Amino acid sequence: MASGHTTAASVRGPRFAGAGRRGALLLALLLAAAAALLPVAEPSCPRDNSVVKDINKMHQSNYGIGGFSHITVAGALAHGMKEVEVWLQTISAGQRTPIHRHSCEEVFVVLKGRGTLLLGSTSLPYPGTPQEIPVFQNSTFTVPVNDPHQVWNSDEHEDLQVLVIISRPPVKIFLYEDWSMPHTAAKLKFPFVWDEDCLDAPKDEL
Repeated sequence: MASGHTTAASVRGPRFAGAGRRGALLLALLLAAAAALLPVAEPSCPRDNSVVKDINKMHQSNYGIGGFSHITVAGALAHGMKEVEVWLQTISAGQRTPIHRHSCEEVFVVLKGRGTLLLGSTSLPYPGTPQEIPVFQNSTFTVPVNDPHQVWNSDEHEDLQVLVIISRPPVKIFLYEDWSMPHTAAKLKFPFVWDEDCLDAPKDEL
């Protein structure tokens, strides 16, 4: 028999449904608030075309190279540079960069410390025994296009910090295992480690 009275079940059902929706909304808000408080990983290839930048806030990494630190101060991929690129690099005491060459001009300014530029030959089929050229704070030196070279922090106590300017970015680097490795066997690494997050696909030209 029909009744005009509303049953308790019919009242409780919608109330529970409304409470469930409010609970889900509250949970979502709490999760969003918690996520906002978590530290955000700095992108390794931040796109920044601002005129003034703070070097202290730029991405810095060793990119898997022991005793080494790199910051792209002004780059082609991250900052839109067309003709040159600027790096700030620090090499720990006793450490070396890989032996390498690249088809661009390179200028170094030594900001701190002292070390040795090792410069190989391009007239032989392989780099050969390199010249050892001392470098020191407030000195500057250049590396000719395609000359195999290595920067060594030959100081046992102090970091070597250099500002590096290259032409024709992004850089395409050929790596040598040692000074006797033929030029034709050097391995192309492009994009190089600090450009990998910015440029996934290699270019056709070398």
